[in-house]
Amino acid sequence: MRRAARVTTLFLDVGDVLLTDGWGHLARRRAAKYFKLAWAEMEERHALVFETHEEGRMTFQEYLGWVVFYQKRPFTRGQFRDFIFAQSKPYPGMIELVASLKARYGLKVVVVSNESREVNAYRIRAFKLDRLVDTFISSCFVHMRKPDVAIFRLALDIAQAPPAQIVYIENTPMFVQIAEGLGIRSILHVDLKSTCAKLSSFGLQVDEVSNQTSRD
Repeated sequence: MRRAARVTTLFLDVGDVLLTDGWGHLARRRAAKYFKLAWAEMEERHALVFETHEEGRMTFQEYLGWVVFYQKRPFTRGQFRDFIFAQSKPYPGMIELVASLKARYGLKVVVVSNESREVNAYRIRAFKLDRLVDTFISSCFVHMRKPDVAIFRLALDIAQAPPAQIVYIENTPMFVQIAEGLGIRSILHVDLKSTCAKLSSFGLQVDEVSNQTSRD
């Protein structure tokens, strides 16, 4: 029986894996409530521009201008920006897990994520992700987004690791399926405990952990 290849590289999503979702629909709904914005209108305008924004083809200021500040508001762009940033919270158990695996097995850690440049930069800085991650394949840097298979192929090229030696941790089922289609063993992340169990089945043994849900 053929043995599975040794894992040398972790591919990771960030939102709902290492951190809460940076600017997902729940965060946007909280913002609409807090700033007394018309939710449906804000969400419709967001839907028209967010892909362009996440691909780094629209600045943060331009995004805010189209989605919120297309009319006079009783609050500032700075106040709205700070609210967005404040939605990001860490999942310490997942961060500690990845750090432990990296140290124990000498793993290369590559983030493959859809995030806008300003939110991405804030999250890297605030949660010191650059101490954990070797390479960021973020949509705002590479001008393509998941589910485009090209972003996964780019990550493979930059990581210089064969798909069989990679494990990908991701919370979106479609993106897991795309990665598996490229031969990358993948984990649909729901919580810390089940992800640890799956990692162990791939030969990455982890210490016993308490359960931690990755949803905001």
